Amino acid sequence: MKQMIVYSGLCITLFITCCDKKKDKNNNATAALLKDTVLTGKLNHPWEILWGPDNFIWMTERNGKISRVNPATGAVTPLLTITEVTAQGEGGLLGMVLHPDFATTPQVFVAYDYMSGTNYQEKIVRYTYNGSTLTSPQPIIDNIKASNIHNGCRLLITPDRKLFITTGDASDQTNPQNKSALNGKVLRLNLDGSIPADNPTAGSPVWSFGHRNPQGLVYANNILYSSEHGPDTDDEINIIEKGRNYGWPTVTGFCNTSSEQSFCTANNVREPLWAWTPTIAPSGLDYYDKDQIPQWKNSLLLAVLKNSRLIQLKLNTARTGIDNTFEFYVNKYGRMRDVCISPEGKVYVCTDNGNDDKIVEISKK
Repeated sequence: MKQMIVYSGLCITLFITCCDKKKDKNNNATAALLKDTVLTGKLNHPWEILWGPDNFIWMTERNGKISRVNPATGAVTPLLTITEVTAQGEGGLLGMVLHPDFATTPQVFVAYDYMSGTNYQEKIVRYTYNGSTLTSPQPIIDNIKASNIHNGCRLLITPDRKLFITTGDASDQTNPQNKSALNGKVLRLNLDGSIPADNPTAGSPVWSFGHRNPQGLVYANNILYSSEHGPDTDDEINIIEKGRNYGWPTVTGFCNTSSEQSFCTANNVREPLWAWTPTIAPSGLDYYDKDQIPQWKNSLLLAVLKNSRLIQLKLNTARTGIDNTFEFYVNKYGRMRDVCISPEGKVYVCTDNGNDDKIVEISKK
């Protein structure tokens, strides 16, 4: 990735060290301490799973269904099927997040794609949970372009009550560098849909730009981490910062060619923490800070579609870099779309195979 000065002997050592660091490794010692069991199955392309304040797993499926899953029994209780959802290619019902004060403000925010005339569009809608279903839909933001591929769309609410939304480039590479477009961005809004006064550009929801297809988002350690699909190279893990450019489509991965370096210098590009070539198709992302699986503490956990695996990204002491990566359950359950963590430290992963999809529970033996 970075340019190396070639000295005999030293070059070989540096090359081996660099390659070893960038390779995902099996951690058989940790795997031997874990138990993985299927919690529930017969699902249809689940996209979001999150641990709710009611101690149930909340789930979206791309066909428009929102459900609650009992983590003790695996029983799935449907809440709502959004009939406006159009599941097309990778599009459909995608990300979801619950209001942080859910007990007193039982609001549920969801992202979905739909047909507006002949246009495939994406919007964020807020619902109210009444104890059995979701009611009172209120659009928060609309008119985001959608496509068969590259739609994002992960949602997150930070402790200061701001809603973050990842959007893909919707198959149009002119969008990410165009700050007037909503695609290829991380957006930031107030929970009522208004634009925060401290956003980078007055009157704009754009928080960061130059993204291709970010599908993972987690806030931990006062840092916003994201996972992003690259093209045929350079899938990424990024730290999302206010007003920063993430390079796409001019830059893929690190600024390591002469043309990329010139663009990065001129456009305040933020390089990734980590990049994979060949690509792995990274999706849902969460942060593990529990004691149940001590080997995973202070790690990002990443659901991966290619080669069907869960990847542990061990963060450094400052939480601003990745020291090592380890992979688990390679090709055991199929494509993995999202991950969530219970308060006691159990990990849940949903598959996205399109045929009897599952939620898998991971815990210590």
